[in-house]
Amino acid sequence: MATYLDFEDKIKKIEEDITVAKTRNDEHAVEILDKKLEKEVEKTFKNLSDYQKLQLARHPDRPYAMDYIKGLMTNYYEIHGDRHFDDDNAIVCFLGYIGNEKVVVIGEQKGRGTKDKLKRNFGMPSPEGYRKALRAAKLAEKFNLPILMLVDTPGAYPGIGAEERNQSEAIARNLYEFSELKTPTVSVVIGEGGSGGALAISIADKLAMMRYSVYAVISPEGCSAILWNDPAKVETAANALKITAESLKELGLVDDVINEPLIGAHRKKEDAIKALGDYFLTSLAELKELTPAQRYEKKYEKLMNLGKFEEK
Repeated sequence: MATYLDFEDKIKKIEEDITVAKTRNDEHAVEILDKKLEKEVEKTFKNLSDYQKLQLARHPDRPYAMDYIKGLMTNYYEIHGDRHFDDDNAIVCFLGYIGNEKVVVIGEQKGRGTKDKLKRNFGMPSPEGYRKALRAAKLAEKFNLPILMLVDTPGAYPGIGAEERNQSEAIARNLYEFSELKTPTVSVVIGEGGSGGALAISIADKLAMMRYSVYAVISPEGCSAILWNDPAKVETAANALKITAESLKELGLVDDVINEPLIGAHRKKEDAIKALGDYFLTSLAELKELTPAQRYEKKYEKLMNLGKFEEK
């Protein structure tokens, strides 16, 4: 059963009417309602606030990493474990094909349903997850395989065990190692990109965001708690943080915005998956035209240009 957000109420009503009209085989009514739905979708989704886009990024029906992996990859098998401590299910790594390209895909997986969410730790990786990601990336580099990274996490797991096993070192190590990878790398924020937990698999030759994804140094909830100690300020914080794909593209912090369907990836998953796959293959073709040294230089320049400011 589809889940609707508060600003999707009118869309929900029209879709329910379409279902009733189809049950009655009233094709004329369906045609009229389809046009009405199209207008309502355009009206609603072309005027979304940053907070509403945050809600979409967290939508329970939104495609997760495994949806993209199963939708894009063929002849794939999973890479398990960090060879030091454990196999963190919050991060998944796969070797297989996207189109005709043999690739390694690394993704953060939130999980669906209570049992799966607990297994995936709600998409919050532990140090062993980041070390597994690094092991998979080094394997890809060894065999000159391109890497696709799918970012979707509220943040790295902040538990005592994770801190005991050096969570910050694991993230910092990934930042360092991923910045020096010689194989082509593309990272895409598919949902929620939270703090260092997202950054650890975001250092790439190309960083893109799905239209309704978000990427932030802290969650709006955390920001409102720290600055105002007021949960009611979450929407204000979301607007101030500039967390949306359009804002970050304008600021030069991401390279591209992938145009998922206007109504959202949660309503048209196949179209969103295809859009991401097309973007990856197009980006990969561009990156393959460069030598490893050229890719390294461009990545270095991009990282060094982050954080510009103007004095007034």
